[in-house]
Amino acid sequence: MIAVTSMKIITSPAEIQNCCWSARADGMTIGLVPTMGFLHEGHLSLMRRARTENDLLVVSIFVNPTQFGQGEDYNKYPKDLQRDSEMAESVGVDIIFAPTPEDMYPTGYATFVNAERITEKMCGASRPIHFRGVTTVVTKLFNLVYPHKAYFGQKDAQQAVVIKRMVADLNFDIEITVMPTIREEDGVAMSSRNRYLSPAGRQAALVLSRSLHKAAKLVESGQTDAAEISHTMREMIEAEPLAEIDYIAIVDADTLDDLDIVRGKVLVALAVFIGKTRLIDNIILHHSNPPN
Repeated sequence: MIAVTSMKIITSPAEIQNCCWSARADGMTIGLVPTMGFLHEGHLSLMRRARTENDLLVVSIFVNPTQFGQGEDYNKYPKDLQRDSEMAESVGVDIIFAPTPEDMYPTGYATFVNAERITEKMCGASRPIHFRGVTTVVTKLFNLVYPHKAYFGQKDAQQAVVIKRMVADLNFDIEITVMPTIREEDGVAMSSRNRYLSPAGRQAALVLSRSLHKAAKLVESGQTDAAEISHTMREMIEAEPLAEIDYIAIVDADTLDDLDIVRGKVLVALAVFIGKTRLIDNIILHHSNPPN
């Protein structure tokens, strides 16, 4: 265990488990913010909220290999634990849990958690093992940290729905809080992967948030045909030479069921490659049924 003034960095699963078990036994409430590190303001917003609601705040920093497929960016995913530690401490984090892959998946590891159906579409369609890795590592973190509350970002909207489903299905006594997406001044959603973008790619990435804004405007103007909204978004994105669409989805925000008509609480989500960098973004729309 390495001390960073009042904050601690723990790398051992057994040590974090013992520490958090003792804290719960002493009556402390525990908040967990799972991250893959290379922190930005989006992560810090989760930590600030968690700091106000818990006695002990734990942040995990772990680039989880089981949620990356072959050819994805696991080996080049940005890492800077010293930078992350300073940022985490600045918002009052008590413990960083930063294990190694060998700590989390020792030789002989063979157990995975899989949420069915809702993981087979959207990001799961093009990244078929991704959510199995997410649900497995989050389950392990829950079993190591014993949190009362855990905090996730709306930018990873499908992930948030999957985690909520897993928590309900597996009877975890944990409250899941999903916090709003934090954006740059120009509207681009904050992401650790934004650093991969060239200056031209960074400019091209604006097309994600602009297409979502267009979808919101269409709904505000009375358009409720999901196919028409998706078509308009697709035309906007395809007009950007550096952009290649992975998917555009218009779904129920709680179940991820596909929608033909925009009604109720609706998630409009998309994944787009800007060059070789895959970015995701989304927006929640609320549309009431028209009066009779």
